Amino acid sequence: MTTPPASLRPLTDRPTEGVLYGVGAYLLWGALPIYFVMLAPTGPWELLSARVIFSLVFCALLITLTRGWRRLAALVRSPRVLLWTAVAGVLIYANWQLFLIAAMSDRVIEASLGYFINPIATVLLGVFLLGDRLRRLQWCAVGVAALAVIVIVVFYGSVPWLSLAMAASFASYGLVKKKFLSADVDALGGLTLETAWLTPIAIGQLVIVGLTTGITFGQVGAMHTTLVALAGVITALPLLLFSSASRRVSLSTVGMLQFITPILQFLTGAFVLHEHMPLERWAGFVLIWVACALLVTDIVRTRRATTRRAAAPGSTGPSRR
Repeated sequence: MTTPPASLRPLTDRPTEGVLYGVGAYLLWGALPIYFVMLAPTGPWELLSARVIFSLVFCALLITLTRGWRRLAALVRSPRVLLWTAVAGVLIYANWQLFLIAAMSDRVIEASLGYFINPIATVLLGVFLLGDRLRRLQWCAVGVAALAVIVIVVFYGSVPWLSLAMAASFASYGLVKKKFLSADVDALGGLTLETAWLTPIAIGQLVIVGLTTGITFGQVGAMHTTLVALAGVITALPLLLFSSASRRVSLSTVGMLQFITPILQFLTGAFVLHEHMPLERWAGFVLIWVACALLVTDIVRTRRATTRRAAAPGSTGPSRR
C-alpha cells in the first residue's frame, strides 16, 4: 500500500483546529430541529431527497472552486474507497431519515436521546468489532445507559427504537469514517462520493413522494423554496466540519465534543418546542446523563494518564492512535 499524500494523512498534530471544526459541526447539528420545523409543509421523505441532491450540487460547486476534480478522480479509481464511501453513505442516509422523522413529528427530545446514547454505542462498537477492552468506568457507563433504556421501556411503555437506531447508525458512520476512510479521503471528496451514491435513491424517493402526497418544493413560496434549496449547504457544511475534525483530533476528543448536539436538541425540544416530558422520561434522561458523565470522566482520566506517561523521562512522546 502506498503512503497517502500529506494532504490526506490524519492531521493529529493540529488538535486546536480540529476542535474548532468539531464544535462548529455539533453546533450546526444542534440547531437543525428549528430549521426543519420552518420547512413545513414539506415532509421528511421529500426533504431527505432535497438534502441529498442539493448536498451533491453544493459539493460539486466546492470541488470546482477548489479545482479538486483531479483529486476526486483519483479517489474514484480506488475500489476500497468506493466501497467504504457507499457504506458510509447508507449509514448517514438512515440517520438523516430517522432524524427528519423525529424533528418533523414533535419528537426532537427522542432524537436528542439518540445522540446522548451515541457515545455508548461507539464504545460498544469498539468492543464487538474492534476487540477493544473496556475500562471500569466505561463498563459502568454502559450499564447505566442500559438501565436508562429499561426505565424508559418499563415506565414510558415503549422501546425508544428511534433513539436506538439513530445512535447505532451515527456511531457506525463515525467508525467507518475514522477507521476506513480518514487516511485516504479528504472531507469534501468523501462527502461528494457519499451523496453521489445516494442520489439515485433520493431521486427514486422523490418520484414516490410526487406520485403519492405531492411535492411541495416550488409550490409554497419563494422563502420556503430558498430554505429547502439551502438544505444542501445546511447538510454538507457540518459533515465537512465533522470529517475534518475526525482527521485532526483523537476519537476521545470527538466523543467529548459530540455532547454539544444532544444538549442543544434537548433544550430545543423541551423549552422551545414544548414537547411532552413526563417524570419517567426525565428519569431515563437523568440516567443517560449520568452515563455520559462517566464516559467524560473516563476520557479525561485516560488523557491525563497518557500525558503523564508521555512527559515521563525516557518517553518517546505521546501515542497517536
